[in-house]
Amino acid sequence: MDLDLQGNIEKFTLPEILQLIAASRKSGTLGIQKDDSIVMMYFDKGEVVYGYGPRQTFHLGQALRERGLLTAEQLDEAVNIQAKTENTKRLGEILVNRGFIDRADLETVVRKQVEELLYSLLSWQNGSFKFYEDQFPTDEEVTVRLSVENVILEGLRRLDEWNLIRETLPDFEAVYVISASQGGRARAVTLHADEWNVMALTDGRRTVNQICERSGISREDTLKRLAQLKLAGLLTQIEKKEESPSGDLDKMVNRLSGLFDAYLTQKRSDRTAPRTITRTVVGEAE
Repeated sequence: MDLDLQGNIEKFTLPEILQLIAASRKSGTLGIQKDDSIVMMYFDKGEVVYGYGPRQTFHLGQALRERGLLTAEQLDEAVNIQAKTENTKRLGEILVNRGFIDRADLETVVRKQVEELLYSLLSWQNGSFKFYEDQFPTDEEVTVRLSVENVILEGLRRLDEWNLIRETLPDFEAVYVISASQGGRARAVTLHADEWNVMALTDGRRTVNQICERSGISREDTLKRLAQLKLAGLLTQIEKKEESPSGDLDKMVNRLSGLFDAYLTQKRSDRTAPRTITRTVVGEAE
């Protein structure tokens, strides 16, 4: 079944778009445009495998140099070779073939580039998007596999906006529960200690306010963690169950009633029994 996914970021946030693609385990390309900037993200069965844009933060060669993996002379030599072959060979392939870097270094830098590109996208408040199912504009020599949930969480950790909290958690008396995995896909999520703590408190009974009281970190930080976890698709709001103020009394009455019924049943059986255990049953009822 094709996934007809296109629209404006104002109506569908990027975390929601990424979650939908991940939950549906779709493969294809997500194109995102804001003004004159266009970013393309590749997906394979719901996981991000590559991404590029005309305004990426780092050029591959520059990124390798900044990590101390490549010298200026080596980069110049590789670029000259690429120019002579009229770009029929990618820069990364040339660098590996010349022995300037190994493939592991190349994969590390590519992963970092894709992650940084995704993190920058999460701050976009407007623009348009369209998902092209089973379509990939180019074949990349190096691909990665990134968990959508991890990407969203890390990207949101870098945002420090109160509006994010208010829009994501409009009701502090709401109750949340940990979301079930969708589509049979495993979620490889890396959480910080305080995020695990907040997740553990989200048990389907406590309100947002109650979680803030018990989290052990500041209220603002707790709300931020809850908002991030919700946007990453790890928390789902549920209908709050109203407890009767006489709930404890009802439980006590029901327990006493059960014990009394057991006592009467035992009394009737004692009439024919050679020995009696009335004292034991009465002791339990007292």
